Amino acid sequence: MEMPEELLSPSKMATRFRGFLPVVVDVETGGFDSRKDALLEIAVVILEMDFRGNIQIKESLSKNIEPFPGLNIDQAALEFTGIDLYDPNRMMEDEGEALRELFQPIRREVSDSGCTRAIMVAHNAHFDLGFVNAAIGRNQIKRSPFHPFSCFDTASLAGLTYGQTVLAKACAAADIAFDNRAAHSALYDTVKTAELYCKIVNRWKELGGWPLQSDQP
Repeated sequence: MEMPEELLSPSKMATRFRGFLPVVVDVETGGFDSRKDALLEIAVVILEMDFRGNIQIKESLSKNIEPFPGLNIDQAALEFTGIDLYDPNRMMEDEGEALRELFQPIRREVSDSGCTRAIMVAHNAHFDLGFVNAAIGRNQIKRSPFHPFSCFDTASLAGLTYGQTVLAKACAAADIAFDNRAAHSALYDTVKTAELYCKIVNRWKELGGWPLQSDQP
């Protein structure tokens, strides 16, 4: 349930993850090599914290990316994701412009929450971070909101918490609805990853892993 705006406390988020704002990301790509394969989709979910110290989804955004010239797209990757590059309704955007547009609300939330920078949350996170960093580099984006190498990996967290590392199975173990027919859409997978991450972090708090202090702002 969405909390009333007056019950949200940005300052608590700044104290939770060493000043980092967790932002959930998922990418769909033309292969596995971030240096050679194209970025095709990217979605982000921005999180916020309520007055009880629980994190929740605030905003979700996604972009369909026009493949960067010269990069590879494996047919097997398209078959796996179900992406049709020739779909007239796909509304692809230039890679650099799409990233810049997605980064604006992330930077705004970092500032509004009192955090120092964003940290990427993803399932098998170094894969997604590698593709985002590669796209940042080739588009000469000077100010990435994300930490360049640190990330939070929900595959590891779910393995610890539920004994499952596959996103669909981890969601099932966490009693989070998951539609396999909708999987491998960047936005759907990002939202499900965000729900899983929030559930793990909030449950850890309930168990006393992150006690709220009465003197916290």
